[in-house]
Amino acid sequence: MMLDLLDSGWVLANNGEIGGTQLAGLVVAAIVFGVILISMFVFTRYFGLWIQSQLTRANITFWNLLGMTFRKVNTRSIVRSKIMATQAGLDDPELTSEAVEAHYLAGGNVQPVIRAQIAAKKAKTISLTFREAAAIDLAGRDVLESVQTSVYPKVIDCPPRGSAKPSLDAVAKDGIQLKVKARVTVRANLQQLIGGATEETIIARVGEGIVSAIGSAENHKAVLENPDVKSKAVLAKRLDSQTAFEIVSIDIADIDVGANIGARLQADQAEADTQVARARAEGKRAAAVAEEQENQAKIQESRASVVLAQAAVPRAMAEAFQTGKLQIMDYYKLQNVSADTEMRKSLAVNAKEATESLDAR
Repeated sequence: MMLDLLDSGWVLANNGEIGGTQLAGLVVAAIVFGVILISMFVFTRYFGLWIQSQLTRANITFWNLLGMTFRKVNTRSIVRSKIMATQAGLDDPELTSEAVEAHYLAGGNVQPVIRAQIAAKKAKTISLTFREAAAIDLAGRDVLESVQTSVYPKVIDCPPRGSAKPSLDAVAKDGIQLKVKARVTVRANLQQLIGGATEETIIARVGEGIVSAIGSAENHKAVLENPDVKSKAVLAKRLDSQTAFEIVSIDIADIDVGANIGARLQADQAEADTQVARARAEGKRAAAVAEEQENQAKIQESRASVVLAQAAVPRAMAEAFQTGKLQIMDYYKLQNVSADTEMRKSLAVNAKEATESLDAR
């Protein structure tokens, strides 16, 4: 129809049957018709979302929907999230369509944030604003799971499943090793989710506390009799400080007796002391052998000196004979003295042997 009017207008203009005023009227009519078509298209596209928002008092206008389209925002997700919040009775003044849209543009997950707020409101014990929920979501945390963990506490194994060691190994003062498995019940602390430590920190702190508590026990029997005393002592240390969780309870799930570490250490120490003593004795023996060898060398040196001295005696006697200092009778007297000395030594040795023989009989 519009094309027919335009064709007619052109024909009439060409034929000169109408003036410029009529042609301008046709152009205006065409523009108005185009605007009506565009309006009908926009109305048809957004009418469903708009009527939903109006009936549920979400109060999202056509202009908001059109602006979301230009800003490349998922209008259906925003409208549903706003309707969800309104129907759940969330009265957070910060929860506006602009705030929800801004969170979407920042890369956040809109619907889980709204669901987390609804879950917190239904729990009646958790205070969670849209700003806090959005911040938790943008920080990379699952805000809905955190709220659920806050309502229904979560159980963590210590040590965790699949770890290198299946149990916590602690040694009491009597030297007996205890192998412990614990379970930690935690509740999410929404105010500490941003910047708070994760489950790994909780597990590490609880493990350290259990090992320290068992190490302070006088003997392993006291731990076996009352393991809950140690778990309560660990719980009293406030291990959940500066973490994203609040520890509800620490329970000893299993405890076994291991090796006698004290006896093993004492045996190892005794073996080490023995090795040290052997090394010292070997050093003393080596020193004694070296000293003996030195004495043997000195004896040989003395013998060599004696031989040299004995070799010099005939020469000295010859010189004495030549110079007249020694007469032939003096020499014989020396020989007699030497013979007497040898004879006395021989008699003394024979007498000693005879005495020992009589004593032996």
